[in-house]
Parts: sequence; C-alpha cells; structure tokens
Amino acid sequence: MFLNREQELKTLGALFDLKKASLAVCKGRRRIGKSRLIEEFGKKATKFISIQGLAPRPGITKKHQLEAFGIQLSKDTALPQIFPETWSQAFSLLNSVIGKSKTVVLLDEISWMSSGEKDFAGFLKIAWDTELSKNPRLVLVLCGSVSSWIERNILNNTGFRGRVSVSINVKELALTHCNGFWGRYANNVSAIEKLKLLSIAGGVPKYLEEIDPSKSAESNIKRLCYQPEGYLFKEFEELFRDSFGRRAPIYKTIIEKLSSGFFGIEDISAHMGWKKGGRISEYLNDLSKSGFISRHASKKPGMKKSQKNTLYRLSDNYLRFYIKYLQPVAEQITSGTYHGKNLESLPEWETIMGFQFENLVLNNIPAVCHTAEINPETIVSSGPYVQRQTKQKKGCQIDLLIETQYTLYVCEIKFRKKIERSVIDEVSEKINRLNYPSTLSIRPVLIYAGGLAENIEATGFFAKIVSFEALLTTKI
Repeated sequence: MFLNREQELKTLGALFDLKKASLAVCKGRRRIGKSRLIEEFGKKATKFISIQGLAPRPGITKKHQLEAFGIQLSKDTALPQIFPETWSQAFSLLNSVIGKSKTVVLLDEISWMSSGEKDFAGFLKIAWDTELSKNPRLVLVLCGSVSSWIERNILNNTGFRGRVSVSINVKELALTHCNGFWGRYANNVSAIEKLKLLSIAGGVPKYLEEIDPSKSAESNIKRLCYQPEGYLFKEFEELFRDSFGRRAPIYKTIIEKLSSGFFGIEDISAHMGWKKGGRISEYLNDLSKSGFISRHASKKPGMKKSQKNTLYRLSDNYLRFYIKYLQPVAEQITSGTYHGKNLESLPEWETIMGFQFENLVLNNIPAVCHTAEINPETIVSSGPYVQRQTKQKKGCQIDLLIETQYTLYVCEIKFRKKIERSVIDEVSEKINRLNYPSTLSIRPVLIYAGGLAENIEATGFFAKIVSFEALLTTKI
C-alpha cells in the first residue's frame, strides 16, 4: 500500500523541469518505503530501470554484484544478459540503454552494491561526469538503508560536491496516514487498539502492511511477534545485519542502553566500557542517520543557542518492543514453548507504552501543533527538554517543550488506563522548577492516550488537551 509521500514526489518530479540530468539521493531506515517511493516516481517517466545490490552475506564479492547488475539491467531493458567485469563497464552498459526519453534509474541499496570494491563511488562519479550526465532527461536515484555509507561516500564526498540535486530522507509516516492501513475497518477500531499496534510498528509502512485489519491487535501481535515465523520476530537480526554488517553487535549494545530512556554520551560510553571519544560519536551518528535514534541538544527557554549537553533517545518503536519483550523470550519462541500473555500483563507494560506513545507524539509534532492550535511558523524550537539540577536550581524533564516568540508550551505526554487529576500537580511542579524568562508566557498542554478523569478538563489548567484519537485523524 502506498500512502502519502506527496511532498517527496513533488520534490522529485520537479527535477524533470530542470532540462538536465539530475542526481538524487534517497535514504532512510530499512522498510521505510524508499524503493516504493522511487517506483511511484518512476511512473512519471517513460522508462524506469531498477537495479538493487545483493544483500550482505559471507563470501559475497564484487563479481557477484556485477553479475546481479547485468541480470537486472537486461530484465528492465532490451539488452541481452551481459556480465560486466568492472564497474566502469557496468555503468557504460547502463548509459547505453537510457536514450532520449524521460528516464528514472534507481540504484537501490547502493552500499550493498559497492561491496568488494573500495573505489565504487569513484567509478560512479567518473561515469556520471563522462556519460550519464549527458542525458538531459535522466534522473539517477541513489538509494540505500545504510545512510552512513551514503553520507560518507556521496553527500560528504568532495568528488560529488555540487552534483547532487536533491537529497531526501524518508521518515516514518504521519499518524493520520498510518490510520489508512486499517482501510474500511478504520472507523470501527478504537484508538487504543490502534495504539497497541503502532506502539510496535511505529510509522514504518512495511510493518503496517503486515497488519490484518480484520483481526484484533492482540491477534496481530501474537502472529507477527510471538511465533517463530513471525515477521517482526525475525526482523531484528536481519535489520541490524543488513544495516551494519559485522559491526551490528556494537550498535545493538547501544540500542539496548537507549531502550530505557534519554542518555548523554558519557552514560553510553560507560555502558560500552569505552572512554568518551570519537568512536562512540561515530556509532551514534550512524544510528541517527539510519533513523533508529534521535539526538536532542536542549536549548534553554529564551536563549538563542543550544546547550552543549546532547541527549540521545531510541526513537524506533519496533526496536524497543523487541528488546523489552521479544529478546528475553526469543529462545522459547523459537522452540515453540512460549506461552503468550496479553499485552497488559507484560512486565512494566504501562511504562514501556509510555515510552512508545511518547515516540509517536515526538515523531508527529506538526499534528500536535495543528491540534493544539500552535502556529508552526512562530515556533522557535521544539523537542524534549531536560533541565539539569544545579546548586541554584532544581532539575526537571519536559516531555515536549514548544517555544514560540512569546510562549512556552509545556506538553505532558501521558499514557494511562486512567489519567487522574494528579497529572496537574505533576505538571505544576515541572513548571515551578523550569527556568525561563518572564517575557515568555507558559501554557501547559496535555497529550494523552487512555481514560481521562472528568475533573481534569473542568479545572481549566491545561490550555489544550489533545487526545491520541485526535492526532490519528488530524489532516495537516
């Protein structure tokens, strides 16, 4: 199912108006719909050629990748099956079939394609300069899940400087578009039942496609997660192997640390048994570029510059669910001896669901602003905020702090079966601790999933109260 992505399609479509060959980059986490996006874009062209690198496996060589290139090229064109011996030959073959018509060429999973050839990017650059760029109706799209490879070898490579017309980072779908995966059942399924599935799948299209909307959330989760052949049970190892190769265990260790909350680089280094230095920064950058984690450099309210302390959080819902609830019982699931529990009876369910719900909200700040009637054009900064305790002030943590020119919106993100009036006291205490200039007004906002005590809204304490259901149905 293909939903949304109108802005990305518009950006890509504009390349045909340039009257010259264009080089585009498309990156994002595995299963996020990059290839599907380019296929949809390819429908606007007369000719669409798609070639994908072979997935990593022991013993794979440059020869294997070149053979796969030749086979796929012949399938999408009139060329006979030819096996090039070098990448120079491969790109020349590609150039020979482009012609003068409007053409989109997708080189998919390009980091895989480059395996066994350390100078792959150099050969591609030469082919672009000497042959491919001479085709004025060509759009060549380089696509990959290993965003760090694309950053190092294409976007930050001096050889490609000035050559990339567009770089698109494909992100999770907005909640309102996730709602579309329930199809004709969407109006009959409760927001809480949808939240159970979205707390695991997030806005990742491939995961949402695996949902059977005619079945309950519990039934879907049991099938997808708690059976040996379950798609989301098998996904974790494949995801890390395909994204990070031999270094996958290092990245998994970092993810396990971040599955429990926000942490600074010192905490993560200590967990790894490393000293703070460039190596951990590189790994965190890779995870961030791949869309698995988010970094937050807190900006003090009213100040122009961000604070030096950067915090990291696991922003991928699937990874946290796997680490907390599937990894501990993986052997039992594999052997078929696991006797499942319903979600509410899992250890620390409400706590973990709080994290998952918070992720969904933080990934959908435009919907929050629209629902809470905050003009996005006035926003100075938005994101989680941590005020560290000092001798002069107490510490506090704000789930989402939105600063506009004249106002601070202190947003409390809360998941509970029943949210009691005590939430007002919690938010009041955070506001009392928060250090901010008197030139800014304070407006508390409650974003919630679950039941809401009747007397909360009646107090008038919250400037806005936003339900999860409202976020699901908000059109932006």
